[in-house]
Amino acid sequence: MRLLVVGKLDGQLSSAVKMAMSAGAKVSHVETIAQATHALRAGQGADLLLVDYELDIAALIAANEAERIRVPVVACGVGAEPAKAAAAIRAGAKEFIPLPPDAELIAAVLAAVADDNRPMVVSDPAMQAVLRLADQVAASDASILITGESGSGKEVVARYVHQKSRRATKPFISVNCAAIPENLLESELFGHEKGAFTGALARRIGKFEEANGGTLLLDEISEMDARLQAKLLRAIQEREIDRVGGAKPVRVDIRILATSNRDLAQAVKDGTFREDLLYRLNVVNLRLPALRERPGDILVLAEFFAKKYAAANGMPEKALSDEARRRLVAHRWPGNVRELENAIHRAVLLSVSDEITEEAVRLPDGQPLAPADIGARTAQAASFAAEAAQRSFVGQTVAEMEQQLILDTLEHCAGNRTHAANILGISIRTLRNKLKEYTEAGVAVPAPQGASANAA
Repeated sequence: MRLLVVGKLDGQLSSAVKMAMSAGAKVSHVETIAQATHALRAGQGADLLLVDYELDIAALIAANEAERIRVPVVACGVGAEPAKAAAAIRAGAKEFIPLPPDAELIAAVLAAVADDNRPMVVSDPAMQAVLRLADQVAASDASILITGESGSGKEVVARYVHQKSRRATKPFISVNCAAIPENLLESELFGHEKGAFTGALARRIGKFEEANGGTLLLDEISEMDARLQAKLLRAIQEREIDRVGGAKPVRVDIRILATSNRDLAQAVKDGTFREDLLYRLNVVNLRLPALRERPGDILVLAEFFAKKYAAANGMPEKALSDEARRRLVAHRWPGNVRELENAIHRAVLLSVSDEITEEAVRLPDGQPLAPADIGARTAQAASFAAEAAQRSFVGQTVAEMEQQLILDTLEHCAGNRTHAANILGISIRTLRNKLKEYTEAGVAVPAPQGASANAA
């Protein structure tokens, strides 16, 4: 994590910086708020600002906002005067750290506010296959297109690829192409020179230059307008960019990752996305399955989020009850991992017993998840068949349909018999009997992958 410290480095603030460095932060320093904005404008990126609360935090945030620089601020100060601490929070600081510093508090605040430590929590074979491919291509400089439904974890996978690459020690810069107005996105990406347009009061380094040596993530690339797509294509091909109002090109050395929750091939057909840009971005495609397509991840993610939000809220860790676990697995999760994370966060806050019960796991409208009855499991299996198989069974017998569904499900689970039986809603014994019949009839049956794949 990149930490920019703003204020005079003497006494306790210097000790706080040393603790932040011990916690893994890469620290740089300026003394004034004007120097802070200048450093950020000039391309000295930061994930977090640690600012002396004696400085004008509101003015710092306003100056950054005027440049569309949005970096969270944590205030700090000696003596922890309540009025000054409250004023810093009202001015826009996310947290306040009293000095003299506490090493554990600094580490916790850095992790909570910057939130760039997002480990991959994976158990399902479908997602493990995606990560194996990511591991294979991470060391290269090939562009990667990461696709999947909203909330399925595309940015987390992008960070994973960066951390596994040769550029891991260099910047990881993310730009949400859907969140920035079209008339500002060009300047955000490529930067601008002083006087390039009304309001351009100084040179601004864009995200391409800020990411130099590292990785640039173009999030929701499908939302970029056609004119800017042409400039992006040139930047990727030539590895150089033109600042808005600039007189000469600027060389950059970056690795491009992009995400989309839309079908870009269809967007090409519709004329809203350039085919040549798609070829440049889609050297390797990592398609993330929806959470309902990787049910083996649901409980491990739920347990991870339960621990995370218990710690974040200063609450004791609680296990999920058996019924809560059943309901979590049976739910379809249309919002994917993001919806699951929010549900578990709510559950941690709402839980009043010594475990997280099904009553605490609620949807955004306050309703609890539906009971995980046999009908729900049957519906889940039917839904999986419709989404994963993507083929017509017209003209086949019921026995042929059953065989195809079982084998497709087993292949999806990388041969894991127990996992496949859970998805199909049948016992492991029934599944094994069916597979024995198929093998004796000369049908190829997917073999288990790994020592635990055939566990009963």
